Amino acid sequence: MSTLRFRVLTYNIHKAIGVDRRFDPQRIADVIAHHDADIVLLQEVDRRPPRTGGPDLASHICRLLNYPYRASSMNVHRRTWQYGNATLSRFPMGRTRNIDLTLRWRKRRGAQHTRLHLPLGARDLPLDVFNVHLGLSAGERQHQVARLLASPDIQNLDPAAACLIAGDMNDWRGLLRKSLFLPSGFSCATTHGNGSAWSIRTFPSFAPTGGLDKIFYRGEIQLIGAHPSRLRIARVASDHLPVMADFEIQIR
Repeated sequence: MSTLRFRVLTYNIHKAIGVDRRFDPQRIADVIAHHDADIVLLQEVDRRPPRTGGPDLASHICRLLNYPYRASSMNVHRRTWQYGNATLSRFPMGRTRNIDLTLRWRKRRGAQHTRLHLPLGARDLPLDVFNVHLGLSAGERQHQVARLLASPDIQNLDPAAACLIAGDMNDWRGLLRKSLFLPSGFSCATTHGNGSAWSIRTFPSFAPTGGLDKIFYRGEIQLIGAHPSRLRIARVASDHLPVMADFEIQIR
C-alpha cells in the first residue's frame, strides 16, 4: 500500500494589505511558510497595482517561498492592473483553466481549476483543485456554486476521483454545504455540522466571527484534520486568517 499525506491551505491575502493598512507581502509569505502547506490557494492577488506600486504578487510570493509550481487566474482587469486567484504547489501542475462565475453586472468572479499530479508509488495520482472567491450576496453564491458544479470541469470527473474546492466562499450562514456541496458528494473539511456555528472562523482576522474560508473535498482522499492559523502575525497580515486541512491518500 502506498500512502501520501499533504496539506492544503486557503488564504484571502487582501492584496497583502494588512488590517494596519500596510502593504507587506513578506508578512503573508511568513504566515504561509510557517504552516508548510503543499498546496496553497490564494485569493485577492494583485498584479502590479498602481496604489502600492507592488509586484505581481503571485510570482513574488512564490519566489519568496520557493514553490516550484504556480498558476494565476486574473478575474478583474483594469487598464494597468489585474487581480484574482493564484495556486502554488509542490506537486507538478498539468492543465490550468479559469471558469467564469460572473453573474451579469456583478463583480467579476472565477474558479481557477488546476490539475495536480501527486506522486504515489509507481504512478502519479491526479488531484483536481478549484480555487474560488465567491460573491457577496447569498443568491449570487448559490448560482455561482451551481454553475461550477455543473461545469464540464467537474461533470467530466469520476465522482471517486480526488477533488478539492476551496477558497473564500463568503458564506456567513453556512448554506452552501447542505444545499449544493453535500448533494454533489463533497464533504467539508472546515465545517463539522450544519450552519455557521460549526465552521472554523477566519474573518475578521483580528477577532474571527465568520467561517468564510472553506475547504471541500471528494473522492479517494481522507481528511486527517483542519484548523485556522493561530499566529499573531496572521491577525494583522490580512483581514482573513488562513485555514488549512491535512489529507491522506492510500492506494493498494
